[in-house]
Formats: sequence, structure tokens, C-alpha cells
Amino acid sequence: MARNAASSGKAPEHDFDRDFTTPDSQGSQDAATDSVITHLEIARLIERAHRRFLDLLRMELTRLSTDDISPSQVMLLFTIGADELSVRDLLERGHYLGSNASYNLKQLVDAGYVNRTASQRDRRSARLKLTPKAVELCDRIRALHDSVHRQNVKDDADARDLVTAYNVLRRLEMLWTGSLRYGEGA
Repeated sequence: MARNAASSGKAPEHDFDRDFTTPDSQGSQDAATDSVITHLEIARLIERAHRRFLDLLRMELTRLSTDDISPSQVMLLFTIGADELSVRDLLERGHYLGSNASYNLKQLVDAGYVNRTASQRDRRSARLKLTPKAVELCDRIRALHDSVHRQNVKDDADARDLVTAYNVLRRLEMLWTGSLRYGEGA
């Protein structure tokens, strides 16, 4: 794992080996001015955090003795949620890649987590809905996460930090989406 250059006393070998720090509690701005955090570093951090979250889901699935579904497939279940979606809506809502989502959906249908039916309006289009088995699994995972959340969010400051993190990430998502659609921003 990359070490922070400031803590090791030497410069990183490559730019991608840098970790970034925030100003210390005394308000020193040296660390903030020495390292500019770019959208690339934020995207890399998001990717690493996502992988750690999938690892956490994998552990929870093991604890629940559920071995017929992957963590990525669990995320698909949460994206579908209580709705009945078309495959296109699922892809747009979750920003999944088509072939990967198709493979995972087939696995979820085969394992009994998703019902896939032809649309009444357009027989070429499929509608997706969670089965009771999927709803039960999602409820069990949500209960585990609610418990972890209650243990880790000790006070109002912790809760505000989570809201701030969510809002910042949501703004980044909107900025990057705008860049893709309209060539603005980034």
C-alpha cells in the first residue's frame, strides 16, 4: 500500500504512489497547499472504497451462509429494490456495463433472486422484479448495515460527516454526468 510521502520523509517514487493528507488540527495549510487533490485521486479513492465495501458484503454473505450470489449481484438487487424495472432502466440507474449486467442478471434469475418477464408494451423488453428470496436477503443485509451504522455513528457530528460525504460525492456524480452529456465541467 502506498505510504504518505509526508510521513515517510521522502517524496513518492511515482505520482500514483501519493496519499493525500488534510491540514492538521492546528489549521496548518502546508499539507493542503503541497498536494492538490484532483478528480483522478477522488475517483481512485471511490474505486478502492467500493472494492472494500464489496469485500464487506462478501463477508456478510459468508456469515449468512449465502453462497449462490456475489457481492456485485447483491448491489444489483439493491438497485432494483422494490421497483419493477426494465433492463435499460437498471443499466442507467446503476451505471452498469451491458454485458456484465446481462451475465449477472442471468445468474440472479437462475438462482431465484429476480423474476424476469417480457414487458406488456414491448415484448422485446424485459421487466425485472425481486423475488421474495431476494427481498429477504436484502432485508437481512440492510439490518446488518443498520446495526454497523448505529455502532459507528456515535453523535451528531458523525452523522453530519456522513451527510457531507454523501452530498460531495453526489455533486461529483452530477458534475461528471454533466461532462459526459454536455461537455461541461471536468
